[in-house]
Amino acid sequence: MKRLLSFILVVMLSTAAIFANGASESGVDTSLTDVQEKGTFILGLDDSFPPMGFRAENGDIVGFDIDTAKEVAKRLGVELVSQPIDWNSKEQELATGNIDCIWNGFTVTPEREEVMIFSEPYLRNAQVVVVRADSPYQTLADLADTTIGVQAGSSAQEAIDDTEGFKDSIDEVIEFKDNLTALMDLEIGGLEGVVMDLVVANYSIQTSGKDFRVLDETLTEEEYAIGFRKNDVALRDAVNSELEAMAADGTLAAISESWFGSDITVVGK
Repeated sequence: MKRLLSFILVVMLSTAAIFANGASESGVDTSLTDVQEKGTFILGLDDSFPPMGFRAENGDIVGFDIDTAKEVAKRLGVELVSQPIDWNSKEQELATGNIDCIWNGFTVTPEREEVMIFSEPYLRNAQVVVVRADSPYQTLADLADTTIGVQAGSSAQEAIDDTEGFKDSIDEVIEFKDNLTALMDLEIGGLEGVVMDLVVANYSIQTSGKDFRVLDETLTEEEYAIGFRKNDVALRDAVNSELEAMAADGTLAAISESWFGSDITVVGK
């Protein structure tokens, strides 16, 4: 009986995933028209990831990705809905149709490309280590036998695993729900470093005024893009087209300048 119930559950989940993939019973990709007909474009994000997507003091979700997505949604004729999700379950949230995309400083990795499709990259990034300004550490090798922090389910966690010899040299890697909590632990001396996105690290240091610095040596170089379900090619292509139009007319550069002080986007470049 247990085997039968398990089989039924798998079939039900598989069926749900198929119909959440923007494909009708005829196999036609309806992902774009589905979004247009419902009138909303649901963006999944970790709402504690400044400056890409995070909560302002008044509770509103703001950020570079949010401003960019709002403009894309406006040009598609729909309303943007920013939906906070459990970052550890982001792939499931997307596959089951709870969100239309993952757009939140989302790094392209081979593992993620196996389960979803991506827009063209719009920002370059790197995984780096943030340390206290007065710490003696200057290189990754200097961090041997120390304790470092990382956001669970992040590409930073993958970078730790993928950087040859780094994880083996570390005494302990502690997982946190978000980068902000990890940085708080770093500040009080619970950690010797936090592995995180360079874009996020620079913004956090500039806006918080905390005595942190970023090591010059990086773990990995990477790119930010938007993740969609495998079959949602029409929706992905429509978003790509709007990003390219925004790059061409200067809108994307203006949004970047408002958040970063300069145009650091790479669309059409």
